[in-house]
Amino acid sequence: MDQGSFHPRPLLCFADTYGGVNVRPTVFKSNPSRPDSAEDYDGFASGLYFLFSLVSSRFGALLACEQCSVYHTTVVYNPEDRVREDLGAEALGSQAGRASTRCEESIAAIATPPGHGGIGIIRVSGPAVKRVAYWVLGEEPEPRTARVYEFLDQNKSPIDQGLAIFFNNPHSYTGEDVLELHGHGSPAALDMLMTRILELGTVRLARPGEFTERAFLNGKLDLAQAESVADLIGSRTHAAARAAKKSLEGAFSKEITSFSKNLRELRVQIEAEIDFSDEPVGVLDDDKLRAGLDEAAEALESLLCRAKRGALLGGGAKVVLAGPANAGKSSLMNALLAEERSIVHNSPGTTRDVIESEIDIDGLLLRLTDTAGLRQSNDEVETEGVRRAGNAIRGADLVLLVLDDTNDGTNYHEWLKGVPSRKSTIVILNKCDITNRPYGVIPDFFGEVTVATSATKQLGLNSLLEAIKQQLGYSIMSNEEPFMARHRHLRALESAKVNLAHAAANAKDRRGIELVAEDVRIAQQALAEILGTVSNEELLGQIFSTFCIGK
Repeated sequence: MDQGSFHPRPLLCFADTYGGVNVRPTVFKSNPSRPDSAEDYDGFASGLYFLFSLVSSRFGALLACEQCSVYHTTVVYNPEDRVREDLGAEALGSQAGRASTRCEESIAAIATPPGHGGIGIIRVSGPAVKRVAYWVLGEEPEPRTARVYEFLDQNKSPIDQGLAIFFNNPHSYTGEDVLELHGHGSPAALDMLMTRILELGTVRLARPGEFTERAFLNGKLDLAQAESVADLIGSRTHAAARAAKKSLEGAFSKEITSFSKNLRELRVQIEAEIDFSDEPVGVLDDDKLRAGLDEAAEALESLLCRAKRGALLGGGAKVVLAGPANAGKSSLMNALLAEERSIVHNSPGTTRDVIESEIDIDGLLLRLTDTAGLRQSNDEVETEGVRRAGNAIRGADLVLLVLDDTNDGTNYHEWLKGVPSRKSTIVILNKCDITNRPYGVIPDFFGEVTVATSATKQLGLNSLLEAIKQQLGYSIMSNEEPFMARHRHLRALESAKVNLAHAAANAKDRRGIELVAEDVRIAQQALAEILGTVSNEELLGQIFSTFCIGK
């Protein structure tokens, strides 16, 4: 095998993270035009500069006040400083916490799935990486260069042969020294190599998601980007994978950052009105304040709408088929799946358990659930099936209430009572081929979205799928390429939306200007939680514990 070297793109990582650009899919080159320290120390340097400026401005103000008039001592305090103090203190506290996590511990894990495979990868990160390289490879590899090595045990006997790639800090995924060993996908060989690394005593086994957690703590990724790593790995559809990649590249984060900046500028003007309320220097009258809040609310609503689509792409939607026995629920599910998933029989009560399957509709993952017919029964097994059907309905994102068009349509309101109030519902009149009813959407039939179908004749299915997307809010979203979002992000955006609404209400009374400022501040903080600039250890633990070990 050729012992020559080349510059590879790291596994499952973007070149920008490593300070380079892609030349072709398998090649990675360093970018000499990019300063080594610019990206990695920009946030920390900005924090120190802000702290220095804050202290200097305060001492300067105190000294100047001795020779100033009363009016000048009032305006020495810049209202923008208050906004900076609130957000800056949180950011500096977060940076201090992140800096403390650049600990002396080194971690290692197998980065490839368990089992036999063509390639098995072990990743090591931390200050002990160079020592591991000397012990396992016999030398310290050249940074960002792939070279074939024999991986050695404690007796200098080869365990395996493969590629070793060393990424020196801060030009690595985690921001620390990182060593990747690409060997054969033998569980036995990987186990021996991991045992050898852990025997050194300066390396421990990594927790799930700890490599990405260190990337976040060391400023290589923000929290939304870090979450998108797991979303990309776990994506089930092509659309979900593309959306996760967009978020990993920072699309969602840039949207949040841009909106937060505009909100901050609005808050600075509000704070100025508070500080200079007794002076004839006001810059924000009632109309401008209300217009600014309305504009912010409109922009946030648009962002929330796109985030909801991203959340649908990531988590999919649970769609439950419910209704009376023998209405054709199982036949309809089989027709949607284009396979015989549920047992179909003319006898009522055939389905006695909850049956689940998945279908990809234009990038939207639907988790279809077939349930037992809703009816009274003396059969204990069927009764248990009906109970489980009720549980499935309560946990559904959307209920498809399937009725037999030959006899159940007149009792629609009675069947709808079995669906919890405010639960999104589509009424389906099945067997329309028997009643000669035109298939498709029936406008204003029951006051609910109603679709006529024939599961056996494959009629009305496309209309049903479009109605499902509309009810879930998927088809009315922006045509822009979506980014990935999580329910945590939606809650934060909803919180910001509520607080901006409170701010708009308080803005109607000029005596409530302080309340307006507080509402805007809370909205800013909710947005900061998305990016992790304001976070807590419990939240971080919950997020990164869902990652696979080795990532």
